[in-house]
Amino acid sequence: MWLKPEEVLLKNALKLWVTQKSSCYFILQRRRGHGEGGGRLTGRLVGALDAVLDSNARVAPFRILLQVPGSQVYSPIACGELLSGSDVYWAVATGATLEEINQHWDWLEQNLLHTLSVFDNKDDIASFVKGKVKALIAEETSSRLAEQEEEPEKFREALVKFEARFNFPEAEKLVTYYSCCCWKGRVPRQGWLYLSINHLCFYSFFLGKELKLVVPWVDIQKLERTSNVFLTDTIRITTRNKERDFSMFLNLDEVFKIMEQLADVTLRRLLDNEGFDLDPGLQEPSQITKRDLEARAQNEFFRAFFRLPRREKLHAVLDCSLWTPFSRCHTAGQMFTSDSYVCFASKEAGCCKVILPLREVVKQPARLLSCCASVRVIVCLLPNPIIVSIRSKMAFQFIELADRDSLVESLLARLKQVHADHPVLYDTTGDEDLMVSSQNTEGAPLCDGLWKVRTTFFVHAACFHLQSREQIKMRLWNDHFVEYGRTVCMFRTEKIRKLVAMGIPESLRGKLWLLFSDAVTDLASHPGYYGNLVEESMGKCCLVTEEIERDLHRSLPEHPAFQNETGIAALRRVLTAYAHRNPRIGYCQSMNILTSLLLLYAEEEEAFWLLVAVCERMLPDYFNHRVIGAQVDQSVFEELIKEQLPELAEHMHDLSALASISLSWFLTLFLSIMPLESAVNVVDCFFYDGIKAIFQLGLAVLEANAEDLCSSKDDSQALMVLSRFLDHIKSEDSPGPRLGSHHAFFSDGQEPCPVTDIADLIRDSYEKFGDQSVAQIEHMRCKHRMRVLQGHEDTTKQNVLRVVIPEVSVLPEDLEELYDLFKREHMMNCYWEQPRPVALRHDPSRPYAEQYRIDARQFARLFQLVSPWTCGAHTEILAERTFRLLDENMDHLIEFKAFVSCLDIMYNGEMNEKIKLLYRLHIPPALTENDRDSQSPLKNPLLSTSRPLLFGKSNGDTVDYQKQLKQMIKDLAKEKDKTEKELPKMSQREFIQFCKTLYSMFHEDPEENDLYQAIATVTTLLLQIGEVGQRGSSSGSCSQEGGEEPQASAPSPEQDSVFADTHNGKSPRESQVFPEEAQRDWTVSLEHILASLLTEQSLVNFFEKPLDIKPKLENAKINQYSLKTCEMSRQSQPELKLSSP
Repeated sequence: MWLKPEEVLLKNALKLWVTQKSSCYFILQRRRGHGEGGGRLTGRLVGALDAVLDSNARVAPFRILLQVPGSQVYSPIACGELLSGSDVYWAVATGATLEEINQHWDWLEQNLLHTLSVFDNKDDIASFVKGKVKALIAEETSSRLAEQEEEPEKFREALVKFEARFNFPEAEKLVTYYSCCCWKGRVPRQGWLYLSINHLCFYSFFLGKELKLVVPWVDIQKLERTSNVFLTDTIRITTRNKERDFSMFLNLDEVFKIMEQLADVTLRRLLDNEGFDLDPGLQEPSQITKRDLEARAQNEFFRAFFRLPRREKLHAVLDCSLWTPFSRCHTAGQMFTSDSYVCFASKEAGCCKVILPLREVVKQPARLLSCCASVRVIVCLLPNPIIVSIRSKMAFQFIELADRDSLVESLLARLKQVHADHPVLYDTTGDEDLMVSSQNTEGAPLCDGLWKVRTTFFVHAACFHLQSREQIKMRLWNDHFVEYGRTVCMFRTEKIRKLVAMGIPESLRGKLWLLFSDAVTDLASHPGYYGNLVEESMGKCCLVTEEIERDLHRSLPEHPAFQNETGIAALRRVLTAYAHRNPRIGYCQSMNILTSLLLLYAEEEEAFWLLVAVCERMLPDYFNHRVIGAQVDQSVFEELIKEQLPELAEHMHDLSALASISLSWFLTLFLSIMPLESAVNVVDCFFYDGIKAIFQLGLAVLEANAEDLCSSKDDSQALMVLSRFLDHIKSEDSPGPRLGSHHAFFSDGQEPCPVTDIADLIRDSYEKFGDQSVAQIEHMRCKHRMRVLQGHEDTTKQNVLRVVIPEVSVLPEDLEELYDLFKREHMMNCYWEQPRPVALRHDPSRPYAEQYRIDARQFARLFQLVSPWTCGAHTEILAERTFRLLDENMDHLIEFKAFVSCLDIMYNGEMNEKIKLLYRLHIPPALTENDRDSQSPLKNPLLSTSRPLLFGKSNGDTVDYQKQLKQMIKDLAKEKDKTEKELPKMSQREFIQFCKTLYSMFHEDPEENDLYQAIATVTTLLLQIGEVGQRGSSSGSCSQEGGEEPQASAPSPEQDSVFADTHNGKSPRESQVFPEEAQRDWTVSLEHILASLLTEQSLVNFFEKPLDIKPKLENAKINQYSLKTCEMSRQSQPELKLSSP
């Protein structure tokens, strides 16, 4: 490896280097202790010193120095790494290292040594050599990856070490690396931590002991920061089998964030294809860099904080200050710019937040040349100001912006693109409406008419009181609109949160939901979109529409709006249109309840876009096959219970019971378990604060019932306590009778439950549990997503094993090991072979047994690792035939059950089962005409032999095998299951392949000679049997040539049917039509082969001896990765040969 020349003063080298070669200009040196035959102690001390000091010298056990005559300064320009660390007794690795460094030395002698003699000035010599070496570095392929990093040269050195030490395929991209300690019990091991796209790796060489640790990201169940007795802050990696602690990082926060991102990206990419959309920068895993992961983390926080669409890509985050008219000052914060938005968040949490869709930014008339567009740079006394004007005649003044000119230029370019994609017609009449109305409305909200109906029946003092409360709230909101704005671009402060917690006025509820969720932008940007969806989707019948029809009348059935066809038809259109828009989600239960509420307060098209915002932004991954998002939030909720309500958590030892109870709280936003009049206030808070509002309200509910829950005896009693409480939550703003949730449980003699006001409950939730930030919630979601996904993987594994265990004789613990190997084989192809066919990807929506499947190449590797039938070079051919036999549906994929069933016969089957499997492997469909071994010289029919079926023994006796075979075949026929399908007979070509397999299986067996002699005897017997059948079929065919009709007759007692009339089961008439073909038929049956093998005790012992799969499993776990790497390197060798001259 070539290095950038850097000065080295030999006087300070502490005699750690030994000169191996030298010339007039170059010196080749070896690190003392490396490559010495008797320097074991020295090698260990130097290796330990290098590890502890964490020096760059440890990177290069060999180096080449540039020597300028007359100078005491030397420049190291090349180094060769000792592949096995500094262990001098590893001669092969040392030889490989010497070869590498000698290649560089030879290149210098051949290309530079003679050229340097023409220079008179030593400075010219140094400059020339440095320039040539830098050019060599630039040409190396690994430098392409290194250029993406902050320190390319150091990264390139680390990349070389990573590749040499772990021997991964080239597709395993190194992302970053850190120096750290790995704790093994109470002993720390200093070394290097390598983070790649699919693995976490650690390497240490300390006092002669080498430690390599490889952990796939998909195996990590928990990633957390913790502390131990010796260190206050460590990173703990938890897998199914063990825990690993890493510490002594220079920047532990950065390391943990990168590890968290890599684990999250890999797990979701490989285990959650159903709900995970990769960011554009992460579509190709081999191109992921540390910068990409940092940008992804920032992007996810940005989208979660402002609840923006997933497609939004963050472009810049800038410190600035925003003029806030309500406080008469500039508020310090940060500006976030993305594809379609300019956002602002104050540094003080909750002080001020602004979302400015670029679609709302005003494009000024062309005559105002000084303004150029909507973004106007004001030259005044304010430092670096920018003013952004919006349609509602508001202006936002940002100051103290670094690099203002480039920011303005980029904003203008994106503004132009947004307006080109979604043209806007500006209204200059001073529109002061709350929002921009849609051009395609389907009708007024369903509750507009119902409000009048309901209030008609309840005109009394209480109703007048409610109207006055509504008027008071309207007045407060109008005052707020005047001061803070009334569009999506309003200033969002703590004051508006308090207004939302009090309850949004009925007349404003639907409009404010659109603003808070930013569904108003989608609505205005897609005119006519909903109408087209309705036209395309209505009238189509499929499974989704059937599910929708089944749930239509279960959606708020107690509400008058859905007791007639008008409301039902609107609900049907919205749900069907959304299923047509997003077929990946389609329709899930609880969507009908949420959509019903949306239709009560918004127009039909508005309700559709609100549903889009909830399903795709505000509750990500909630509405899919496995509801991963809801399960993740359940786990987060459990952690919050432990933190905020420790006494309750201590009493409720199993918080999963509370999680199952509260699942409907998250899926339906309390709509299914709380009176509707109260639940709408919860939805108000949800649209403003997102999932945080549900978390804190859930904690408030548990705290209000903590005493009763602690005294409950079981889960059913706890469920009854919570259900009664939630059913008796009322709203003071409700004008009509309370519409209960019908989920409460009552019993005779039970005391009435006290009534709780929803406004008081929401206020308590904000005061006591409202301190959770978006960043904290997203961090907890990321942490618990690992646990949830791994929980699904464990469930899949348990279900598959539960089906397989009763059908095989393999021990359950060995089955688990086999399942892990099978899954890892599937994963390795996902790691390094891109793009992956859809059929081979992990599909969690499939049945458990079909979620992981492998193809022929993957099966061949596993067969080589765990099969007891290893046949040397013939093993790969046998694996191909086995795969074709197991691939019954011809989709070129097999499942775990088929794989294990085959292995079970090989290890635990009786002799007749093993022979039957071998027999099936050598007839179609396992053996094909295009079989790789079809070019064998034994493919043609064997020459016939007239040797008798009599063989001499060593004592001079003879054995008549024909009589023994007849008796064995009769016995086998009696025991054969009548219902079993008879296997076709084996042709001569197939029989020869069968014999070759048997010969290969006996190689290196302790009884090899006896087995070869026995199989030779059996082969001769079977050849004789086939010839007897061939002669019988030939004579039978010739007797029919005179035109006589064949007569069916039973064989005589002296003639066994096995030895006569055997020619692939052809009818006599077929033999008459094709007499030449009949003469060539040579066949033997499974019964022939099995009976023949039973005559040799050595063969019987071979097939009946007990086999232990455990050694194979241990070896497979060690060599599975290296086998895959070797295969990929062999595949790349032809390309290298073609490219070489």
